[in-house]
Amino acid sequence: MNNKELITLRISISILILSLFSATTSLAGVGGEIDVSGPINVKELLTFAFLFLGGLGIVFGISLALAAQKFAVKVDPKVERVRDVLPGANCGACGFGGCQGYAEAVATNPDIAPNLCAPGKVPVANAVAQITGKIAEAREPLFARIMCQGGWSRSVKKFKYEGIHDCRAAILAGGGDKQCAYGCLSYGTCEKVCPFNAIHMTEDHLPFVDITKCTGCRKCEEACPKKVIEVLTTCKAVLVACHSKDKGAITKNNCQVGCIACGICVKVCPFDAPSVENNLSRIDLNKCKVCGLCVSKCPTKAITDFIPRRSKAFVMDNCIGCQICIKVCPVDAASGEKKKKHTIDQTRCIGCGICTAKCPVQAIDGTFNAAEVFASASEKGKPKAA
Repeated sequence: MNNKELITLRISISILILSLFSATTSLAGVGGEIDVSGPINVKELLTFAFLFLGGLGIVFGISLALAAQKFAVKVDPKVERVRDVLPGANCGACGFGGCQGYAEAVATNPDIAPNLCAPGKVPVANAVAQITGKIAEAREPLFARIMCQGGWSRSVKKFKYEGIHDCRAAILAGGGDKQCAYGCLSYGTCEKVCPFNAIHMTEDHLPFVDITKCTGCRKCEEACPKKVIEVLTTCKAVLVACHSKDKGAITKNNCQVGCIACGICVKVCPFDAPSVENNLSRIDLNKCKVCGLCVSKCPTKAITDFIPRRSKAFVMDNCIGCQICIKVCPVDAASGEKKKKHTIDQTRCIGCGICTAKCPVQAIDGTFNAAEVFASASEKGKPKAA
């Protein structure tokens, strides 16, 4: 209904009400010729009142029914079906204004993918795809990553804050109470805004993300006033968990686990993924192979490895003794004579997977990337279609 039609409808209803009111007042003697100074017949008055109210209700009911019929908006049944299968979190991770907005978009727009609902994951994506006739492609899960490790026991404060325990309130007090201007304020705003109860504060006053509950909805990322939360895909598991751009000496004085831009990660990375800029090391996630070598070499432990346990490499019987693994191993765990089966020292191996990736005959297994390496080699070995 546009503004002109709405104004016309309102005027019509107003005229109808005024007409009925005028008729009623005239019958009641207000401005009329009926003398009400004598006795009043209550029965007749009540009968008239009931009849009048009933008639008024009928008139308005018919008017509203006609208006509803005239200005009714047709709803695509697919929208309702999609809306029913969505979880109803209204988190906005899909990029639309809640579940209703996404349901309308995905049901009516052929370019909107059916797998954008992060909380629903694969089951909801498949259901939406079936309703809309689209294909639900696999989507890598997203998780919130806390890019700061400077809890209260590891960082320095510049004053004692006694205000509201909310990061958005604390930052109003001189930018926060932490000496590091880039660190997490630790007052739990992210915990409060998370609609899935996936974030909890640790004993050292740092957010901890439960990846079994996190959907990557970005609510915490948007709410964090220090921007220390980044939502990334699962495969991005080796990260510099620090945002400080202060010089190394200053960062070291402010925080025990801050990046001091020493450049060791740049030197040891076999894939040229890290680089130092503005006194901060950043890892190019497109180059990083999540080997975790930089994690073990970082002097301040500012680099975090989100792979909780790395399995170690072992050599299989198809080893040809080429000694490539010996050359590429960053911790000298591989050994063996040329053209003979090699071995890997399990006490030294860090499970980085570099030897697995470099082995020309895929004779090294056990590392986290072994399945990916074997699958890639299998695809390369297949004959190309004519």
